[in-house]
Amino acid sequence: MNERMLRAMVAAGAIKNINIIASGARFHIEARTPNGPITAETTKGKVRTWATLDAAARWVRGLGVGGAHINLTHWQPGQRELSI
Repeated sequence: MNERMLRAMVAAGAIKNINIIASGARFHIEARTPNGPITAETTKGKVRTWATLDAAARWVRGLGVGGAHINLTHWQPGQRELSI
């Protein structure tokens, strides 16, 4: 779901909580709704990722959400990405 839809869902009170999840050296956002989790996507439909935790947290704060859970289980800060 893109940023505009997530922002509307936050305003409507449909988002119960936000998770910032680390995978490799990148972070992505997962929003919990009553119907199940939704992952933040780009306008092209790909999973939106951030290189730093503070960038992801700023984006969540920009949505109007004051708190988020952080999952660092699969965080590998030294891992390099493959450029395709």
